[in-house]
Amino acid sequence: MIDFKQFIKYSKPGPRYTSYPTAVEFSEDFTYDRYLEKLKNRDASKPLSIYIHLPFCRSACYFCGCNVVFTSKEEKKVRYIEYLKREFEILASSMDTTSEVVQFHFGGGTPTFFSAEQLDDIMTTLKGYFPNFTEDAEVSCEIDPRFFNEEQMKVLKKHGFNRISFGVQDFEPVVQQAVHRIQPYDITKAAVDLARRYGIESINVDLIYGLPFQTLESFKKTLELARSLDPDRLAVFNYAHVPWLKKTMRKLDETTIPSPDVKLAILQHTIDYFTSNGYRMIGMDHFAKPDDELFQAIEKGELHRNFQGYTTRGGVDLLGIGLTSIGEGVDYYAQNFKDLPEYEAAIDAGKLPFWRGVELNEDDRIRKAVIMDLMSNFKLDIKKIEKEFGIDFRSYFADALEELEPMVEEGLVQISDDAITVSQTGTLVIRNIAMPFDAYMQKHKESKKTFSKTV
Repeated sequence: MIDFKQFIKYSKPGPRYTSYPTAVEFSEDFTYDRYLEKLKNRDASKPLSIYIHLPFCRSACYFCGCNVVFTSKEEKKVRYIEYLKREFEILASSMDTTSEVVQFHFGGGTPTFFSAEQLDDIMTTLKGYFPNFTEDAEVSCEIDPRFFNEEQMKVLKKHGFNRISFGVQDFEPVVQQAVHRIQPYDITKAAVDLARRYGIESINVDLIYGLPFQTLESFKKTLELARSLDPDRLAVFNYAHVPWLKKTMRKLDETTIPSPDVKLAILQHTIDYFTSNGYRMIGMDHFAKPDDELFQAIEKGELHRNFQGYTTRGGVDLLGIGLTSIGEGVDYYAQNFKDLPEYEAAIDAGKLPFWRGVELNEDDRIRKAVIMDLMSNFKLDIKKIEKEFGIDFRSYFADALEELEPMVEEGLVQISDDAITVSQTGTLVIRNIAMPFDAYMQKHKESKKTFSKTV
């Protein structure tokens, strides 16, 4: 059994490490011209991953940390599609688009808040500029079951979508009421059944623990209902309460949010429940059936992490398209404008809607490799890092290894000459284990309003 008191001390602000350096380090020092240079000079033989952000939602889910635009006006969606198309065109004139596309993702917002015809229009236009989608490309879409119909499913099937992620969060009515997202089980089941009828073989369900009014007992029921949908994967996220960043979160009554010890109990039960019912824990917060490629990747130590979560497609450049999207190259991150008028103004001026980013130096690249391996595979091959970057690991990371010593003594992590290995218990605080390798953490240690709590 877990000693929960042991873990409460680890409940402190820390990054989720969907990138390194994290987005708080992005700035306008990484200029538009420098970004264009990166695109122009990229190796076209290297595969591409493409992310398109569809930011609109009809109403706010109070827990949501995504960048969204709330609207019920059809003309806003029509206008946005026109700007997306123009962004495609500018991108195509700024880079070689003959690269193989091995991964594509629609995120939001609510992608299926757009009609079947609109989704078809976006995909058809995109493929005109980026025609080389591979036959085995991973093509995925986030779906709110409350906004999903058969015509949309037909369009997704037509364009080769093979992965669908359904947002659920929690099935308990009192929790749904508190977070302003009423979504009965029957609606979710109907959406999953529809996807299965059209041959979607990889279905993910998103859940969140740490929401208002959740208890261990109530979340047990949510887990049972989620498993009854027979998803291939599940993502069970720790709710990141950052009301200083997201105004809608201020609508939540903080006194109803579970304490860290309750959240840890929920997480431990979640791990026990899924691992005893045919799933394996993948990365920080995902579960997959043993025949899923995510599981196979972690077995080989080949799992990767980016802004869309865990992926098996490493060694690719990510193009972020649309409002607030983030792209990633070997040595940079680039983010589009978050504000719709600024996004439109850039495109009206014939420019990409680039806002800010960061160019990685050699130290950033070394630390990124270490942190992402730990976050993804719960293990780090020290010799591999030494060979790749020409460093003596123990000298280079002497401070980090010293900071990890208490966690070694508590059995959360093992450190040998060849590897750093996180124990099963240590996976519960993997963010804390990664943080000593983060060169930027020192300047954020005094701030309580930069990152969400790790536990």
